[in-house]
Amino acid sequence: MESSAIVLAGGSSSRIGEDKGLVQLMNKPLVKHVLEKTDNIVDEEIVVVHTKTQAEKYAHVLSSGVTIAVDKTDLHSPLAGAVTGFESAKGKYSLLLSCDTPLVSREVLQLLLELCINKSATIPRWPNCYIEPLQAAYCTKPALEAATSSLHSGNLKLQGMVDRLRNVRYISTLVLEQLNPDLSTFFNANTALDLKKAETILKSR
Repeated sequence: MESSAIVLAGGSSSRIGEDKGLVQLMNKPLVKHVLEKTDNIVDEEIVVVHTKTQAEKYAHVLSSGVTIAVDKTDLHSPLAGAVTGFESAKGKYSLLLSCDTPLVSREVLQLLLELCINKSATIPRWPNCYIEPLQAAYCTKPALEAATSSLHSGNLKLQGMVDRLRNVRYISTLVLEQLNPDLSTFFNANTALDLKKAETILKSR
């Protein structure tokens, strides 16, 4: 198997007040907006949740072809979710995504995967050097090793995983603008107002 998509949905959603991945946007859960963009560009789709209760809820809304993986630790950290996802992934390369980016660009994801071949990772980077590790492509095995090492060291940030990787390719968001001019691919729906904005953008397309 060549590629996987890992969507992290185990984080708390204090600003929205409910499970973020299941929040409805135009009559569809946020997580499904993300998964639809990975359809036909990866060989498997994995949604990582934090508890078995969450897993049961997601099983009701996701297709049987989507793997639901439950975190093995009590750590509330995207890094812990990444470890679970990489452990579950069968693909040589994996997209690592968040469930709250309903405007994610299929073209950007395809490019990230293509540029990740023979690299440990391909990660978008803004002109101010801020990186987007949760919309990036990784070579699954070294990413799992780096994420596990960071977790065991007590560094729960995704940056800890990235710092342990060698042969990382960074791609400027200025380049990605050619595929996604407004860079809405990185838009996070964290609040009710964000959901309204996302709905407006989707209706205009």
